[in-house]
Amino acid sequence: MEERIRLRLDVAYDGTGFSGWAAQPERRTVAGVLTATLDLVLGAGTATGLTVAGRTDAGVHAAGQVCHLDLPAEVWAAHRGALLRRLARLLPPDVRVRALTEAPADFDARFSATFRRYEYRVTDAPWGAEPLRRHEVLAWPRPLDLAALNAAAAGLVGEHDFAAYCRRKENATTLREVTRLDWRRDPDGLLVATVQADAFCQAMVRSLVGAMLAVGEGRKPADWPAGLLTRRERSSEVTVAPAHGLTLVAVGYPDDPAEYARRADLTRRLRVPTAS
Repeated sequence: MEERIRLRLDVAYDGTGFSGWAAQPERRTVAGVLTATLDLVLGAGTATGLTVAGRTDAGVHAAGQVCHLDLPAEVWAAHRGALLRRLARLLPPDVRVRALTEAPADFDARFSATFRRYEYRVTDAPWGAEPLRRHEVLAWPRPLDLAALNAAAAGLVGEHDFAAYCRRKENATTLREVTRLDWRRDPDGLLVATVQADAFCQAMVRSLVGAMLAVGEGRKPADWPAGLLTRRERSSEVTVAPAHGLTLVAVGYPDDPAEYARRADLTRRLRVPTAS
């Protein structure tokens, strides 16, 4: 049997020109561009099993995305010294592979992950977003109160059923543990929400941000976002914040590589229930 090597790829991209991560026919996606470039460098179909930590939606950015793939050991031996620079020359400027490292065979970029961390950037400056940052910052037309935003965020931390904030998928759980959710105002005036959880449902982060912004501008009370957690269906009251303000900044994994397989098994049992 052919020996294969598992590689971890650390990837960053500007999501503006992409229809999300996942490959789609006749649409430009991060996975599609990355696969096509790997095929060009290594030969069609040489790299297999491309798996990502988090499938970002159209327009969402990443500074700390992680994925894995498998290569024949002899191909990796032939290309390892130059592959990163060759990808840098051939990939379009809105996506970068920042690191290529060998990983244990049981490393799974998706299921071995212990957390995903996102940041959402908003400006409430009366003139809007700075032109050089308009693709990563949401311009909000009304003043936002930092204390109110953090009061709203506090009620959403912990393990909850986030059905009110998720686009439900058949046979998939909406139970998630949010381990961090807070806002800060940077010296340049930008408001930045940091959201960290073991995993996220589709559109969950942007829905949480949309609910908190309603509190921040004074339209809703601080306990309103947490009050929606009692619902078992997506809430029509929640406005999903635009994609371009959101960036995946980090994905965490066990410190001990020996824990990769155990973590992956645990995540699969929690996130992919058997259909009845």
